[in-house]
Amino acid sequence: MRERRRLETLREYRLLDTSPEPAFDRVTKLVADLFDAPIALISLVDECRQWFKSAHGLDVAETHRDISFCKYVVDDETPLLITDASIDPRFRDNPLVTGEPYIRFYAGVPLRAYNGEILGTLCLIDRKTRPVLSFREVERLQDFAALVMAEADLRRTVTERDEVKRTLERALDFSGIATWRYDARTGAIQWHGAVTELWGADYETALAHIDGFFERLHPDDRDAVRGVLGESVAQGAHYATEYRIQHPERGVRWIAVHADWDVQADDAILTGVSIDITEQKSRQENANLLMRELHHRMRNLFATVGAIISLTRHAARDVDDYVERISSRLDALNRAQNVLLGANFMTGSMHALLREVEASFPRIRWSGPDLLLPENALVAMALLFNELATNAAKHGALSGQRGEVEVRWTQDDEGAADRRFRLTWAESGADREIAPPEQTSFGTLLMERSVKNNLGGTIARRWEPDGLIVDITLPARWREA
Repeated sequence: MRERRRLETLREYRLLDTSPEPAFDRVTKLVADLFDAPIALISLVDECRQWFKSAHGLDVAETHRDISFCKYVVDDETPLLITDASIDPRFRDNPLVTGEPYIRFYAGVPLRAYNGEILGTLCLIDRKTRPVLSFREVERLQDFAALVMAEADLRRTVTERDEVKRTLERALDFSGIATWRYDARTGAIQWHGAVTELWGADYETALAHIDGFFERLHPDDRDAVRGVLGESVAQGAHYATEYRIQHPERGVRWIAVHADWDVQADDAILTGVSIDITEQKSRQENANLLMRELHHRMRNLFATVGAIISLTRHAARDVDDYVERISSRLDALNRAQNVLLGANFMTGSMHALLREVEASFPRIRWSGPDLLLPENALVAMALLFNELATNAAKHGALSGQRGEVEVRWTQDDEGAADRRFRLTWAESGADREIAPPEQTSFGTLLMERSVKNNLGGTIARRWEPDGLIVDITLPARWREA
């Protein structure tokens, strides 16, 4: 059992029958010079032989294990020191003693592997008798043996790493995953894995630089990917996104990427994987996505309705007032849902929402860029506009015949520092002077909650004689439709 483990370890190093290497030959030459010995060997012992990985001063590549001196070191796992082999009962009839190389002096120390197994020896040989090595000299020889094993371990680690790399590359080829390394300083990209399948057979030339990568992206996705990648480079953050590419052989494909910065090697190298998700995208556009989105939508809707019913109950003056307020706010939620149902369930158009508001309150005029709002933001804006419009119809400019409301909004350009969305609600033409309410209503609290908590912005109101002016400022997070 022990010998089997030792031989398995020896084979693990893959040194047997390999070509000479300077790293090992330097050690045997240095040891021979240091100890003034004609022969120094790095000997590896397998089942039937001792094979010399490095042999300074000896032309023989191997000898049979039965006549080797080194087998005693392997068996006993301790150094072997012989001053005159010709009078040693174990070796005096050995052909290596009676014939070439006429061994008299021998000093060998174990080559101990990482797991404690003995692979062979580092040994000194002389053709004449010599005094036994001192304790310090044996220690020195053992230090050189440790250097030999350090080099062997380095080879073993490199070999294992290369094998793992080859195995991983083969696995990536079969898995349909491409790996890449992007140098943010030079723009160079290195690719491995199933790159041809994902990106095209010309990837080595067409995608060697970041400019070629962007050229292969679908035109509608380039700006978004530039933004995500730019943010990752600027902040050293995780890079993850999905986009379409124009595959030269397969047409439009969807790709998902995940990457992070290789801080151990170089903080300018972004290392990641690319996966073809075209089929998943197709399925997402069907029943699975619809069911998940409907479940999410209904849960959010019921939660919002529940909160409105509960909070409105405390603010209503009587049952009729309660019903009226509830109906109005449910109408606002319905407007948001109509917008979402008319799009993709996940985002809704700002213009579509204002058209819904305008249908219920015809004297509201509006202007501004069309923006895509996620569901939570769309619901918050719908509730906000409903409260403003309802208050204007009851107590503000819309309560008279000539009153009207103008809604204007702008959004700072991408790339601007501290980008902002700004909206103004301006009432005018009131039949009477408009004054602030005597106490804060639930509707006012709902507006503030929508702006501050749900949208992360600020709201300021001022009452002019002609009507209410509301200024809302939010972080610019929405892209144009």
